Amino acid sequence: MKKYQTYINGEFVEAGNKNTIASINPSIGETLAEFPAADAKDTEKAIKAARFAFDSGDWPKMQIIERAPYLQKIAQIIREEAAELAKLESQDTGKTIKQTTFIDIPTAASAFEYFAAAASAVKGETIPIHNPALSFTFREPIGVIGQIIPWNYPFLMAAWKIAPAIILGNTIVFKPSQLASLSCLELAKIIQEAGLPKGVVNIITGTANEVGKTICESKLVDMVSFTGGNTAGKEIMKMASGNTKKLSLELGGKSPNIVFADCDIEAAVGGSMSAIFMNQGQMCTAGSRLILEDKIYDKFIDLLVTKTKKLKIGNAASYDTDFGPLISAEHRQNVLNYIEIGKHEAKLISGGTIPDVDRVGLHGLENGFYLEPTIFTDVDNNARIAQEEIFGPVLSIIKFSGQDEAVKIANNTRFGLAAMVWTKDLTRANQVAQQLRCGTVWINTYGGFYNEAPFGGYKESGFGRELGKEGLLEYTQTKHVNIDLNPTGKSLVTSWFA
Repeated sequence: MKKYQTYINGEFVEAGNKNTIASINPSIGETLAEFPAADAKDTEKAIKAARFAFDSGDWPKMQIIERAPYLQKIAQIIREEAAELAKLESQDTGKTIKQTTFIDIPTAASAFEYFAAAASAVKGETIPIHNPALSFTFREPIGVIGQIIPWNYPFLMAAWKIAPAIILGNTIVFKPSQLASLSCLELAKIIQEAGLPKGVVNIITGTANEVGKTICESKLVDMVSFTGGNTAGKEIMKMASGNTKKLSLELGGKSPNIVFADCDIEAAVGGSMSAIFMNQGQMCTAGSRLILEDKIYDKFIDLLVTKTKKLKIGNAASYDTDFGPLISAEHRQNVLNYIEIGKHEAKLISGGTIPDVDRVGLHGLENGFYLEPTIFTDVDNNARIAQEEIFGPVLSIIKFSGQDEAVKIANNTRFGLAAMVWTKDLTRANQVAQQLRCGTVWINTYGGFYNEAPFGGYKESGFGRELGKEGLLEYTQTKHVNIDLNPTGKSLVTSWFA
């Protein structure tokens, strides 16, 4: 069994208390590796290392063009080690090897490459004013950034957060989830190999109560960027208020997937399956509310159920697997609890149980955290399964009979992260997209994430943006400079009290 160390000030170290956390492979329910359960003292060391690197180190003083080669080197090493990283990510999280191989790892490498080049576009501006003065702004790094992520996309989210922050001169204290830390610790090895100065990136593992709390409350941390659940996000807001540090929060979602009768039905069924069953529904953008037009309601559902029942459930490490396990036994039970609630609110037409070993061929995987993809019909949008984030493979189908009703249902939620619209009428698609209160709208597709395009939420799905120019600007602050150019050499204020 492999044992990892946490990464503080350019060195790999044990937790001061010597405590460890076991990483469990969700596909087989067995321990994969151990990593440190760092405490508050360890976290404070990481914060101080980042603080020193920012206040006294060379990293913030460098030009972007000088920092860019470090990110390019990180991307290069990721690509060289992609196969092993994809395997580890699959084993640690239960994500299918197809997804980690073709999406997560190469996309993370692309993020480092993109931000290495894109940051040069982050510039101040000269401001025209009426007085004889030169007025201009420039963008500065914020300082020490605390970054906290969940377990569903650890390696990719690490790239999304670390790359834009460090290219602009910030230093980082990064906390992965205690349920999925291994790929982030492998990233720490890559960062060390790439030669980043000590203290620029610190990756520290442990619990939210020890590591996360210390990061959020520390007066040495200037900003916290958090991705995760709403309850945790609200707690982070409270903890960070102690020194009014900047926050960027990407929280939960209950994304509407609106399907109009004039859609390409095969494409819409396939896209709707990806929107709820990819990564076993453990996605903040999951299209968990299928808002389906009455004219195709029965036909669409028949096709959807038929295709869903053909999904191959199995070990995430197999390229034949379509649908792997959930992250943990505890999380699976939480999802099962929602399914029981749903049985009293709607009609269960597919899945909803732990798969039978003999029926789906899971011999040898009995200890894995598997759950059948689940579909409810006749769901009222006010039902709990339609309003609360389940974060699992549970689809609620809601019927509508007109565009206005579809938009009303879609917006009737406290969340506002993403939405999907399926229709051949692009004029209508555009109208609906403008009416939806969410940060991303995908039309006739799902999950199009681009390094160039911003991602983030409205309402209780948070604030701030990842990716794109907006994602870069999150890690800067604006300074205004004013130079008097009065021809007399003296502005009015100089003689105000004369």
